Amino acid sequence: MNHWTRTALKTLSSDQLRTSDTHLYRLDVPGLDGIDIYLKDESTHPTGSLKHRLARSLFLHAICSGKIREGTHVVEASSGSTAVSEAYFAKLLGLPFTAVMPRHTTCKKVEQVVRLGGRCHFVDHAAEVYSEAERLARENGGHYMDQFTFAERATDWRGNNNIAESIFRQLAEEPHPVPDAIVMSAGTGGTSATLGRYIRYLGLDTRLVVVDPENSVFYDSYQSGDASLVSQAGGRIEGIGRPRVEASFLPEVIDEMIKVPDAASIATLHWLEQILGRKAGGSTGTNLWGVLQLAKRMQENGERGSLVTLMCDGGERYLDTYYNPEWVAQHIGDISPYRNQLAVFG
Repeated sequence: MNHWTRTALKTLSSDQLRTSDTHLYRLDVPGLDGIDIYLKDESTHPTGSLKHRLARSLFLHAICSGKIREGTHVVEASSGSTAVSEAYFAKLLGLPFTAVMPRHTTCKKVEQVVRLGGRCHFVDHAAEVYSEAERLARENGGHYMDQFTFAERATDWRGNNNIAESIFRQLAEEPHPVPDAIVMSAGTGGTSATLGRYIRYLGLDTRLVVVDPENSVFYDSYQSGDASLVSQAGGRIEGIGRPRVEASFLPEVIDEMIKVPDAASIATLHWLEQILGRKAGGSTGTNLWGVLQLAKRMQENGERGSLVTLMCDGGERYLDTYYNPEWVAQHIGDISPYRNQLAVFG
């Protein structure tokens, strides 16, 4: 092992020690007596999202596999948050970085990648990011990180402070330490794979429920068993849902999937801001809408217990979109029916 590789691995280990965990909030939801809802706030990572964990794991995997060496140009296909996190680690390791992303990616994410020294390369349709990233890496003699293939295998799902281990450790002293369900949306599918594997590894009764936004094929693939499905429609909830079934999406570890309308996701963001006093990204709205549907089901069945989901990133990146009434009206539509449904929770 050469000097650069040893130094790079030590640098990544140091980052993990500095940013080893995130807060788990217990939400105060007046309309849910006896059902505790927890929100793990991944927005507090240095790069502002859950993807900080993934990016570090991807770099570790690629370096230890001999794919990234000193001076390697790293290229990634990303709609934003992974690009920001990988740009951070590329800068930390002194490596050039290019993110291939859809042209409609939120401006704030683009700015963050550039501020971290990365370059953004745009395509017109989300389905084009894969081949374009491969092409750029090949032509530059670089490495295509390919989060959509390696997300589920780069993370140590048995422990090592992964997202699942962290959740259950933080729940240990709570009234219902083994939640009825963990709810997670899928982008690469890597986080849901880690959660599902860890639950099975420990033999827990917790169910893994994956929520999916409009224009994504994950839900339909899960229901039909057809992994060849593709969609030509672009997604509007950044960071989750895909136009094809990604290699890291593992339906075998999922207990249930829920399709979530985009308008419901956005309405839930605004509801959460009233509950928590914090703005969150679009995928958090999708996650939380799914949690509330499960909570309603538990309430109707007279059940008590806990449910957990993630705040994947903060809402500051989406002030010009999800928190802009004009943008919402034009691109999402009327969210008031879902606001009315959320009113029953207080």
